[in-house]
Amino acid sequence: MLKIAKYILLDIIRSKVLLAYTLLLLAISLTIFISDADVTKGLVSITTVILIIVPLVSVVYATTYYFNAAEFTEMLVAQPISRRNILLGKFIGISSAVLLAFIIGVCIPVGLFAFNATGLTLMLSGCLLTLSFLSLAFFTSVITRDKAKGIGLALMIWFYFSIIFDGLVLLFLYTFADYPLEKAMIVLTALNPIDLARILILLQLDISALMGYTGALYQQFFGSGYGIAFSLFMQLVWIILPLGLALRIFKKKDL
Repeated sequence: MLKIAKYILLDIIRSKVLLAYTLLLLAISLTIFISDADVTKGLVSITTVILIIVPLVSVVYATTYYFNAAEFTEMLVAQPISRRNILLGKFIGISSAVLLAFIIGVCIPVGLFAFNATGLTLMLSGCLLTLSFLSLAFFTSVITRDKAKGIGLALMIWFYFSIIFDGLVLLFLYTFADYPLEKAMIVLTALNPIDLARILILLQLDISALMGYTGALYQQFFGSGYGIAFSLFMQLVWIILPLGLALRIFKKKDL
């Protein structure tokens, strides 16, 4: 498993796409911090970038690489290696490379300009969000054979969690505005890893107005301590659950 991960990591590091992603994040982060002396505003701006770019690149890149390495996967399956080790090795290799890009592009600038509790929370939530969408990418990849369908499904997942989900939540709020919705909002928020990451960061910033109506209710109901703990736990669920389902399907899949 670790040998597979090492091979994939070395292969991905040479990728120009991942290098461009790293340089893009690094340029954005440095530009934000250098152009604005207010560290808090800089962290808010970087949070907005993370919630859009990181999930998109993570899910699309992992899905594309999975299908491009289909022949390599078939060769590994023909060897006396368990399918569990094959898929986990691929996940560890891809996630290590993408996380390294995030650490260089975002974590290092944040550590230099805003090394505090909020900055550390942003780094942690960004890493968890990356792993969440990599896990979702593996799930979408194993349920279909066609590369175009896989990438299309990955894009739809990003579009749903980034845009459609909040619209559905607002529709739910307006439809059932006469009912107590605090507990329901907690459940709905837990169904979106991007919202969880947003809450995890902005609860530290204590800027409820920028969190949207869902985030404000979440903060009001839980308070900062419980909100962060719950967000962190559910982010881990979003990493483990899709990957676990992908493993189960991959073991039985006819390649």
